[in-house]
Order: sequence, then C-alpha cells, then structure tokens
Amino acid sequence: MSKLPLNDLLVLDLTQHRAGPVAARLFADWGAKVIKIENPSNIDDSMGGSRDEIDYQNLHRNKQSLSLNLKTEYGKEAFQQLARKADVVLENFRPEVKYRLGLDYNCLRKINSRIICGSISGYGQSGPYRERPAVDQVIQGMTGLMTVTGFPEQGPVRTGAAIADISAGMILAQGILMAIYQRERTGEGQWVHTSLLESMVSVLDFQVARWLSSGDIPVQEGNDHPTLMPTGLFPTADKPVNIAAAENKKFKLLCEILQAPDIATDPNFQTIIQRSQSRKKLCSVLAEKTKGYSSDDLIDRLNAAGIPCGPLYTIDEAMNDEQMRSLNTTFIVNHARLGPLELLGQPIRLEGCGGQAKLRMAAPDHGEHTEDILSNLLGYENAVITAMRKQGAI
Repeated sequence: MSKLPLNDLLVLDLTQHRAGPVAARLFADWGAKVIKIENPSNIDDSMGGSRDEIDYQNLHRNKQSLSLNLKTEYGKEAFQQLARKADVVLENFRPEVKYRLGLDYNCLRKINSRIICGSISGYGQSGPYRERPAVDQVIQGMTGLMTVTGFPEQGPVRTGAAIADISAGMILAQGILMAIYQRERTGEGQWVHTSLLESMVSVLDFQVARWLSSGDIPVQEGNDHPTLMPTGLFPTADKPVNIAAAENKKFKLLCEILQAPDIATDPNFQTIIQRSQSRKKLCSVLAEKTKGYSSDDLIDRLNAAGIPCGPLYTIDEAMNDEQMRSLNTTFIVNHARLGPLELLGQPIRLEGCGGQAKLRMAAPDHGEHTEDILSNLLGYENAVITAMRKQGAI
C-alpha cells in the first residue's frame, strides 16, 4: 500500500478550540507528523472538555503532544528549532497575539523560508473587529445564517452543527494544501489565513449570491428549499421523508407515481417559479398524496424512478444505515487508558493511497511526547531537558 500523501510533512499545531484542530486533524489523519504544542499549565484543552471525553479524542487523534512554554527562553529556542524543520505552523490566536509571541509569518520565514503559516481568527486579520473574541454561534448570527434557518416567524435558529468552526478548519486546510503545491514551484512558503466570518459567508453561498444579484434578502423557509419546489419534508403513513422533484420532468413523474394528474396539470404548478410562488398550496396537496404510502415504499418507488427521496433519521439511525456501514466511515483506535474508541474518519477517499485516512493513534495525554520530540527530533541532551523542566519551559 502506498504511504499516506502527507507523510513527509511536519506540522506544528498551536491551535485550540475547534476550528484550528479540525484543520490540524486533516493533516494528522493523512499522515503528517502533527505536534500539538501545549502550555505546561494548560492540562485540559479549552474545547472538547477533559482529554478523556470523546470530543477531545475525536479532535486530537493522530497527534503528538509537546508541553512547551513559549514565554520562556528555552521554550522560544525549542520552538524556533522546530520551526526550522517544520513545513506548516497552525495558529488561531487573536491576530495580535502571534506578533507578541514572535509566531507571525514574517518572523518565522526568517528562520525557515519554506514555512507555511496557517491562521484562523474570528473576524479576519484586519478591520475594526479583528481583536474581538468569536465563537461559532456568534458568527452564525452575524453572517445571517440564523435568519435563514428554521421556520417562518419562528425566530432565528442556530444550526445543530458547529458549521462555522468546521468550515473554517476545512477551508484553512484547503488553502495550506494549495500553498504547499505552490511551494513546489517557487521554493517559498507563505501566510495562509481565513476566519470564521469569511468561511461562514462562503457556506451561505447562493443566499449571498441572491442578495448581491437582486437585493433579495433570504428568509426562513423551514424544510422547504428556498427556490426549488417541491423540495422538502413530506409526511407518509409512518415517518416523514425528504423528496426533491423540482425539475419539470421530475415533478410530472412524481405526480404520476402519486397518481395525482390533477396536481401535474394545475396551472399554478407548471414552472419552477410558479411552484415556488405557490409552495404552501403545492406542499399541502402533495402531502395528502404522500400520506397514502409507507416511508419505505415511497423511498423505493421514487428512487427507482430517479427522484431523490430519503428517510428522516436520528444520528443513531443514520450511522446504522446499511449504506453508511458499507462505506466504513468509523474506525477503532486504542487508547492506553480508555481502551478502544470508535471515531469518525475523514470523508475523502484517495484510492492511490489506500483509500481512506488512517486513525493510528488516540489523542495524546498532555505532554506525552515531550521528551521524545526534544531528544529524538531536536537532539537535546538529558541535562538540557532537565534544565527546561526546572525553568518551567516544559
């Protein structure tokens, strides 16, 4: 089997919370040596709770932990030596913090011209809000996401996933991979940065595009698609199902399967625009028809006809679905103290690299690899490591 594609990379991970660790996790899962640098006094991470909790284990698997106080002379020197060897440094401090610590790109490129610095902030590296603290929900509210989530007149609703954090982490990883590709041609590293704010706006995508184009301000549409109807959640004799039949051909075919020719010929439903404008009436008459079928029967009938239709699952039902199981989306990793842990893998498949990323190690304990990194990677003698401990550098 080919080695994982990022095996040759050394990544220094200074991130906390969720967005930064999501980016670092992608590199770790795909083979990079990711060293999570932690302050000696910070025993528990600020996101994910205790190291023994599953959220922490999920965020920080496949990483090594180096306990290092960057405010001490020994700590600064050790970090600089690591930076000379590193390909990538990840951080999600507030913008000014990295400059105070000498961890900004302009400082690090003097040590290593090939280094790539990846930064995530709440609001961006410039602008009036650059120093504000930010969390996922605040960004969901500020970007308008909460005003397009939920049902009309319900009031703003946050999404059920940490979508701003996760999207920012994934987008930063994508940017760093592009920078690595460019470095192969130029030999030079660069600074790559994004923010929760920018990443969340990019996820809103066509809602923002609609406003830019026409000034149209998207609103809450519940389970309906904002423009393409019928696309939404419909009742059956037992459980609701999602149906997407917006195109004219699929709409007519849906009506045929539901034995509802009068709906297909209704003058209010002849075009996508008309169906969107008449969405309440359309959903109501279709719902009366879908109630006559069991969910399994309707799902089978519509999918066989090429109309997307699927069940409404809880998380446990989703993970136990036969299709999900066939994709092997989870892996077991053994933790020395906690035993076997089942964790969610990466969604990307690279067939030339064995298909899936590997979960090789559980999340590390605080400073678990400190002596190994200092002695084997940096060549520090035992006497130096002892002095570092006395100084509080590790």
